[in-house]
Amino acid sequence: MGERLQKVLANAGVGSRREIEGWISEGRIEVNGETAKLGQRVVGSDRIRIDGRPFSQKRMEAPERRVLVYNKPEGELVTRKDPEGRRTIYHRLPRLQHGRWIPVGRLDLNTSGLLLLTTDGELANRLMHPSRQVEREYAVRVMGQVSEEQLKQLTHGVELEDGPARFEEIVESGGEGINRWFHVVIMEGRQREVRRLWEAIGVQVSRLKRVRYGSVILESALKVGRWRALTHTEVNQLLEISGLPPEKRQPPARAKHYRSDRQQAPRKQGRGPKASGSSANNPWRRSRNPR
Repeated sequence: MGERLQKVLANAGVGSRREIEGWISEGRIEVNGETAKLGQRVVGSDRIRIDGRPFSQKRMEAPERRVLVYNKPEGELVTRKDPEGRRTIYHRLPRLQHGRWIPVGRLDLNTSGLLLLTTDGELANRLMHPSRQVEREYAVRVMGQVSEEQLKQLTHGVELEDGPARFEEIVESGGEGINRWFHVVIMEGRQREVRRLWEAIGVQVSRLKRVRYGSVILESALKVGRWRALTHTEVNQLLEISGLPPEKRQPPARAKHYRSDRQQAPRKQGRGPKASGSSANNPWRRSRNPR
């Protein structure tokens, strides 16, 4: 039966499934000399052309599954190319000879912290899909006092321009003066959703950092601007969350940490409570099993 055309091309690093579906609708892809159709399945012997250019059959083989956790600094974009020439996350990541790094969700320019990246398009799509109910946890610094009534409003639900949204949990985690820190858990990844929820109750977010995605926690040993490959056990935990079969063989060992010679030293971050980035000081102590 083969695999769906958009899935094969996405796994090969050509583009996202949504982009490729658009190309198919526009008639830009051919299979065996005929214009491709949405939902069409292909096998390794099929001849594919994109915008008239042949697509290598070798690239149709699924790339080795790799998963990284990257500690994104503020000021970097989660995009491959920026028209304004701003810095992106990809200048720090290891180069791939086959496939491409697919970010699991995005962090905006002024948001830092944990970002998962994988070469497996199916895994990325499942981890991001709202139906999987994968928890995302953030450390948030807000300006000013927040009442108990406002916190209840955030957990009960707030109407945003793209529909209702809420935090699953909110835990206060310290702060000084007018700056207060909270840890929040959310189940979906709509654009700027955490910031927009706080803004909906009239509170300004001054700093935002993702500290957990599903079963992966941003540990303090992973410095800003660094990445590490997930262990075999960690990858299988993500596969379980996603409803995919576990990896049966141990992948070859790789360097745990990486820093490119051409990158600049990560700039120092402003001071904040240790709870904002350290699992040891997290208000929940990470004792519960994340979904």
